[in-house]
This record gives sequence, C-alpha cells and structure tokens, in this order.
Amino acid sequence: MKTTTKAKTNYTLVLPVLFGFFVMGFCDVVGITSAHVKQDLLGGYSPEFRDTLSNMIPVALFSMFLLFSIPTGMLMNRIGRKKTVILSNVLTMVAMFLPLLDYTFSVTLVAFAMLGIANTILQVSLNPLLTNVIQGDKLTSGLTAGQFVKAISSFSAPFIAAFAAAQLGHWQYIFPIYAVITLLSTIWLIATPIHEMPIENKANTFGSVVAILKDKQILLFFLGILFVVGVDVGINTTSSKILMERCGLTAIVAGYGPSVYFAFRTLGTFLGAFFLAKYASATFFKWNITVAVIALIALIFVGEEWVVFALFGIIGFTIANIFPIIFGMAIQRRPDKANEISGLMITGVVGGAIIPFFMGLLSDTIGSQVGAVIVILASAIYLFFLAFMRRQNTVK
Repeated sequence: MKTTTKAKTNYTLVLPVLFGFFVMGFCDVVGITSAHVKQDLLGGYSPEFRDTLSNMIPVALFSMFLLFSIPTGMLMNRIGRKKTVILSNVLTMVAMFLPLLDYTFSVTLVAFAMLGIANTILQVSLNPLLTNVIQGDKLTSGLTAGQFVKAISSFSAPFIAAFAAAQLGHWQYIFPIYAVITLLSTIWLIATPIHEMPIENKANTFGSVVAILKDKQILLFFLGILFVVGVDVGINTTSSKILMERCGLTAIVAGYGPSVYFAFRTLGTFLGAFFLAKYASATFFKWNITVAVIALIALIFVGEEWVVFALFGIIGFTIANIFPIIFGMAIQRRPDKANEISGLMITGVVGGAIIPFFMGLLSDTIGSQVGAVIVILASAIYLFFLAFMRRQNTVK
C-alpha cells in the first residue's frame, strides 16, 4: 500500500517537471525562424550575404550556452533548482513577445539571444530538478522521457507555425502561443511542492572546469558534443532552405522539412532506449554515424523532393542518440568529476552557434545550400572518427 501511494505522489511531482522539457524544445524553432527571416526581412540585402545573416539567428541563440552554462550552475547552488527553472521560463516569455513588438532582424536577434540564455538556464537546471522527483533505477527512464517530450516539441514547431499562418494571419504568432505554453508550465511548477536535496556548495570556476579538458579523451568527447549539436542544429536550420532552393517550395511548406527530421529523431530517441539495452553503445554509435555520413553525402547531390525528405528522416533517426551516448561516455570516463563534466558538456552546445555560422559563409560563397551540407558533413566525419577511434581506456 505504501508503494502505491508513493507512486501516485511521484507522478504528481514528475509531470510538471517533464512538461518543462516541452518548453526546452522551443529552441529548435530557430530552423523555421531562420528560413522566414531570410524571406521576410533580408530581401533588401545582397544575395551573397543572406544565408550568413539568417544563420546568425541560431548563432545568437546557441552562443549563449558558452557564456551561461557554468554561471547557471553556480546560481543554482544559491537559489535552488526549481527557482532557476522558473527564472528561465520568465526569460522565455519575454523573448517570445519581442518579435511581436517589432519584427525586425535586429530585434529577432535579440529575442533569440534571450531565448538562448533562457534555454541554457533550463537545460542546466531541469535535469537536476528531475532527480529530486525520480530516484534510483527509474531516473534513466525519466531522463529519456524528458528527451522524448523535448523531441515532440521540436517536431510540432512547423505545424504550430503553419497553424499560426493559416488561422492567425502570420507565422510569427507561434511566439505568443509558445509564451502561453511557458506560462502554463510556470504556474504548474510553482503549484507543485518539490523538496530539493541539499547540495554541497562547491566553488567551481571557469578555470577549474576548463582544466578538465587536459584529459585528451574528455576533450575529444567535448568536441563530439559540439559537432553533434552542430549537425542537429545545422539540419534544422538548412532543411527548409534546401527544399525552397531545390524543390521550389514556399517557406511554410518547406517548414515540414525540419518536422520530418524531428519526427524521425523522436522515433530514434524512443527506439534507441530499446536498442541500447541490447547492444553496446559504442557499436550503436558506429552503425548510426556511418549511415548518417552516407545520407549527408547523398544530400549534396539529390534534388527530388521525396528523396530530400527521406534523407532528412534518415539523418534524424541516426543522429538521435549520439548526444546521450557521448555524454555518457564522458561521465563514465571521469565519474569523480561528473558534475563538472556535465557543465562542460552542456557548454559544448555552443556548436549550435559555430557550425551554422560557417554553414552560412560557405553557402553564400558557393551560392547554394550545398555549402551548408558540406559543413554539416565535415562535422559528421569528426563524429565518425570519434566512433571508430577506440582505445583501451575509452569507455565501451
């Protein structure tokens, strides 16, 4: 009887925390926004600069992970995990209203920089908050469920944008819809009593965390996180543009490119839990990144609409579990430094800013989205190298 009561109590605590992962997925609206900003706001710029400028949207967002990951960890030790999550939600709501007040390129950049700060704070604090409501052997399944909820959020973004365009008159009304969802998440979390375990107040600094990179294996894993996020954000950002460029689709219809990618990434995340229970993570890593590299090579050359969509699905499915695999390998490499390595790996999400920047430069230089795909392929080749570079001291 006690077990049953405890389970019911746990679910009332777990659900509002899991719902926060849906808000976490809002950062993936950068792909749709980048395509629309290029079409709506950059028509007056020289064509050779439009991709570089539109790709500054993900740069503005994901560069915040470099600046705010470690400070968020310090803040969380002072005010607690729940209050840190609530702070991130407040910043998210403010960011979502800025493009409505003034839909210009500069204001959109500011809005996505603020969304980047909010999402950084959320990613650093939400996973630890989940450990306060799920313990023991159920924690892994809880974290997987959170990533699944985040993937659903990413997958639904193009549909919400299409609904906003059709029913409300403009795609940008996706932002107040997101703000309302964030408000509901905030109210639900505030109303939920969560007991936070006391944490040892360790005075981590940028220097002490970065010093862990002296371990070459950790450095390779950090770069792996940087490049896998770059691949993820890169496909999200360029998929709509590829469909518009090669297939002549409108920005709204081309928005389903990221949706297909996220749908298969969601499926990959779901099935990955079962495959990883049966196969070694290193083996799973090798097979997936090999297929992803082949698909990216094909993406350079194909032009048929259904083939392009199919390749987005294949890449999404194969890339889905690489982030948690690398993250797990890094933690297992130095379990005594788990907290520091976690912060360091989240900092690697800055790859979502670095890779799109070079994608834009090469696309404008070549005059085609082929340039963006080449940069993404180069990132995937590093992951291919990481997967097959086995040493005795590398986690199996």
